[in-house]
Amino acid sequence: MSGEILINMTPMETRVAVIESGVVQEAWIERQRRRGIVSNIYLGIVARVLPGMQAAFVDIGLERAAFIHAQEIMPPGTQHSETVPIGELIREGQALVVQVVKDPIGTKGARLTTQLSIPSRYLVYMPGTSHNGVSQRIEDVAERDRLRSLVEACREEYASDMAGGFIIRTAAEGAERESVVSDMQFLLRLWQRIEQRRRDSSAPALLYEDLCLASRTLRDTVRDDIERIRIDSRENFERLLQFAHDFMPRVAPRIELYTGERPIFDLFSVEDELARSLCRRTSLKSGGYLVIDQTEAMTTIDINTGAFVGHRNFEETIFKTNLEAATAIARQLRLRNLGGIIIIDFIDMLDPEHQRQVLRVLEKALERDHARNKLSGVTELGLVQLTRKRTRESLEHVLCEPCPVCEGRGSLRTPETVCYEIFREIMREERAYAPESYLVTASRRVVDRLLDEESTAVADLEAFIGKPIRFRVDHHYSQEQYDIVLM
Repeated sequence: MSGEILINMTPMETRVAVIESGVVQEAWIERQRRRGIVSNIYLGIVARVLPGMQAAFVDIGLERAAFIHAQEIMPPGTQHSETVPIGELIREGQALVVQVVKDPIGTKGARLTTQLSIPSRYLVYMPGTSHNGVSQRIEDVAERDRLRSLVEACREEYASDMAGGFIIRTAAEGAERESVVSDMQFLLRLWQRIEQRRRDSSAPALLYEDLCLASRTLRDTVRDDIERIRIDSRENFERLLQFAHDFMPRVAPRIELYTGERPIFDLFSVEDELARSLCRRTSLKSGGYLVIDQTEAMTTIDINTGAFVGHRNFEETIFKTNLEAATAIARQLRLRNLGGIIIIDFIDMLDPEHQRQVLRVLEKALERDHARNKLSGVTELGLVQLTRKRTRESLEHVLCEPCPVCEGRGSLRTPETVCYEIFREIMREERAYAPESYLVTASRRVVDRLLDEESTAVADLEAFIGKPIRFRVDHHYSQEQYDIVLM
């Protein structure tokens, strides 16, 4: 499967799209004023210890205090089942070197860990452990053994005086010894600089900041099947090319400056895909569709046959729709950057073999996902449960904000409902204050209903309280807004 990466850069933001077989699979957006802080390392101060939650709040210099759980403070090698009271691990006012594992999302502060890791192209350096490991995505046993032996030999030769271990990344598959050695030496020098900065700084302080989005994309996303990386900024093209020459020389020839007249994101209809990714409903080629809803606790995905009627029988129609939906869901998770708990409601299938095949297609489609995910079988209710690691905000959270009119509910009270609320409010005001008359200010739709369908009810209310009620339209009011003025 061939692919390419498009990078659109302006002084305000950087946008990256990953294209595979001519289709947008992933998109990331980073704005200068709201850069993500995942992987940043800070010298923080423990602000508050919460023994009842086995957690603590840590001040790392941000607007909101960050959150760390006891399991993220335990020394390497400690089993998660071992419960050590957090009060024995840290205390308020203590300086603590921490790394961000999750950006602040919504009302939640950043999530932290003391188990540090610093990535390069081929390796991840972990100063707190002596273990050397290999990515599970490298399946060839001989290659796994070769890489492990290579890293251990280089470790003894170049880093014998340094504590810490390495994880060999998927990108290292087939890498030459010189490339691995270069990565190892870079990471060790970087860690020495972080240690020196820690000694010279007073908390809270930033010790290490991760790369910008464009450089991170080169480091983490470029695989052998990525044929080209196109960028539309000449200045940043030179920087990116220099970064590649320094750390990823095999990638450098694939980087191109895009000078076309059409905006780079108009290629492959990336702009259209970004717009569609903000909609609840996603159409399938067969005529079926997905309905994707993000909530605070989880993301739910519902599949419907829609206009697809099939050709043979109902069960076959359902099966084909679910197969197509499985592939589309894996793509939408990557494109929208959805994470956490994901519940998928496939159309009910009576044949167990159909269920197995749909799950297999979903599992296969998720294999290309960079984010770690875990897929369960079909539950008793016919639902499929999936967890996907979430470190940064979803595309919707980056590009959108809750509607100020409905406050994120996605629905409004009807004009009829608002009219009846106004009637009840007038009755309350009458009992409390007994004014001479009332002036109701509301939206056009509400006032029109009061003067038309509800005119009889208004007349009955005026007769009951013995006071006149006047109405005024304010075009700036939303459908749910109204004011009652006592005259």
